Amino acid sequence: MRTNLTLLWIGLLPATLLAGCGGSKEEKKDEESVSTLGAVSAMKEMAAQAEEMQKNGPVATVDFRSLKELLPADADGLPRKEATGEKNGTAGFTISTATGKYANADDTESIELAIIDGGGSGMMMGLAAWSMLEVDKETADGYEKTSKIGDNKAYEKYDNGDKNGEVDVLVNKRFVVSAKGRGVSMDKIKAALDDVDLDKLSNLK
Repeated sequence: MRTNLTLLWIGLLPATLLAGCGGSKEEKKDEESVSTLGAVSAMKEMAAQAEEMQKNGPVATVDFRSLKELLPADADGLPRKEATGEKNGTAGFTISTATGKYANADDTESIELAIIDGGGSGMMMGLAAWSMLEVDKETADGYEKTSKIGDNKAYEKYDNGDKNGEVDVLVNKRFVVSAKGRGVSMDKIKAALDDVDLDKLSNLK
């Protein structure tokens, strides 16, 4: 059983990495994406997490309704158009997600905020493979790097030409907060992320 559980999370790694990094054209410009660089480390971490959860059992995730309450009414001035939530699970492990979509009147500027709770599972570490890396890359088109927001490990990526970017933060080793923007500056994306109370999120159980 232990081996099967470990293999399950490792087998899910490609899907979770793709889910975390997306499949848009601008994100495929970098030949060496952070997901590729972090694959080996992520598999090792996921295996370790699976072994630990085999001993302790799964941790119940926060109800997605509680996560939705942390979504701001607007993202740095962009009004919220939609707020959704869901809980999905397999093999006794669940992930709760709350998502808010924000945009101006003509949709030329948009931001999506997502709050994900994986209960500290190996699958969550697959979504946050960048948290096990130190990345600092800059090109004529933009940049990609790991950083810190408060005491939390973060990942940033921005395309100057398209004005598309994202900031992801790993909170309390179990929550991932993601802010993805289109047609906006990185400063605006970060400001939208600041509207989420990370301290309150960290204390949710």
